[in-house]
Amino acid sequence: MNKYNEIYGVDISKDVFDVIGSQGSYYQFENNPKGFKSFMKVLKMDSLVVMEATGYYHYRLAQFLNHNGFTVSIVNPLSVKRFIQMKLSKVKTDKSDAKAICEYAQVNPVPIYSSLDDTQAECLQLFRLLDIYLKQRSAIKNKLHGETVLGVPSKMVYRSLEQSLKHFNKHIEALEQRLLELVKKEQQQQLTNLKSIPGLGTKTALFLIVITDGFSKFERASQLCSYVGITPIIRISGSSVRGKSRISKVGNRKLRNLLFLCSFSACKHNKACRELYNRLLAQGKTKKQALIAVSNKLLKQAFAIAKSGIPYNENYVSKLV
Repeated sequence: MNKYNEIYGVDISKDVFDVIGSQGSYYQFENNPKGFKSFMKVLKMDSLVVMEATGYYHYRLAQFLNHNGFTVSIVNPLSVKRFIQMKLSKVKTDKSDAKAICEYAQVNPVPIYSSLDDTQAECLQLFRLLDIYLKQRSAIKNKLHGETVLGVPSKMVYRSLEQSLKHFNKHIEALEQRLLELVKKEQQQQLTNLKSIPGLGTKTALFLIVITDGFSKFERASQLCSYVGITPIIRISGSSVRGKSRISKVGNRKLRNLLFLCSFSACKHNKACRELYNRLLAQGKTKKQALIAVSNKLLKQAFAIAKSGIPYNENYVSKLV
């Protein structure tokens, strides 16, 4: 399966990144543009560079290498962790982790990374900042409520909290507007089609378009559901193990949470989702289990709408999902 001249495993941290090659070479570079250029000098064009998804740290290196024509793969850290556990390794260092990533890529198929364009990169940054501001705004709202319950709130505290709330409202509105502008610029029709799905909010539709690159990253709805981590795991073994099925949660948590929130509205306004919800409740499923199934249904509807290019029609969509 190895069609590359050499595979490099990269363990990256805040300040440095360690590199192990499949032919035994070892390097350590600074995690900055100077270090990236030094690393590029030892690479051959037919090499594969594999690294774990580690928040912000891997992103710059992956973008740099991809823009310079090198093949890059970003793998799930959990997959590498399980690979290390399977080998019963007793050593845990940056160098050993880089070696494990290299060995993992030699025996397992790995996804090829394609760099984000400027619009995608900005959208993801906007979503991350928006998340932070929304959490902070909720904390301020709770604090305001708590101060009001006291009966005699401090005027200075109350005024400061109200000013902070206005400040966050202003910035959240600006971020949401910028997101809308960016997505409309390139995916106006797809956004309009997705928003036609009853229960699917604008924010969820925007996030779906951004992280899937307009749904071009997935060929089947099942792939997208797996990516989100909303597919069930069956736990049955022999005659004694009969564990309850549950979703994998190995995927995009942000999108999973957005879809779950949308499921409440979908149960009321989306015919297919409402029928599914009621049917599962009649079968003895809990409300949470039924809502998760509705989230899955919503995601499949979104995929069908995006791929067909046709606005929501409950009779047409039911044939596709």
